[in-house]
Amino acid sequence: MAPFVILIVVTLVLWLAGRLGVRWLRPWTAPLRGGLAAMFTATGLAHFIGLRAELIAMVPPALPAPELLVTVTGVLELAGALGLLWTPTARWAAGALTVLLLVMFPANVYAALNGLSLSVFDQLWSRTALQIVFLVATIAVFLGLRHATRTAPAPGADLRA
Repeated sequence: MAPFVILIVVTLVLWLAGRLGVRWLRPWTAPLRGGLAAMFTATGLAHFIGLRAELIAMVPPALPAPELLVTVTGVLELAGALGLLWTPTARWAAGALTVLLLVMFPANVYAALNGLSLSVFDQLWSRTALQIVFLVATIAVFLGLRHATRTAPAPGADLRA
């Protein structure tokens, strides 16, 4: 649940800052990119600090080297968070994080079905709902930035016309 709260709070704060005059936060994708970056930073760090043992336990037994998989996915989440913050890579980071969310979802299913946590937010239906929210956000950034790059004026174009 914490990643969801981080996503919502950071996105709303950045959106409000954009509405209050911070120019670079005015496009709707900018606050969402910031919220996703904050969320993936938190979840990426959890792969190394605090929840590492729980995340290793979530790796389905059919997969090899759970410790390595948790390390790699943590690094990918942190790299994706950085990529979201740099405009030239933001679209591709959003696409890569979409794929990563899909690839990691079986671990969420395994954890939910095997009772690795008793929290209501760790039940299969709630994990699935949260995953859908995260996917919608990453896909929205991916598609929104695609649209923005198509409609952006050419460099050096006269915008006064």
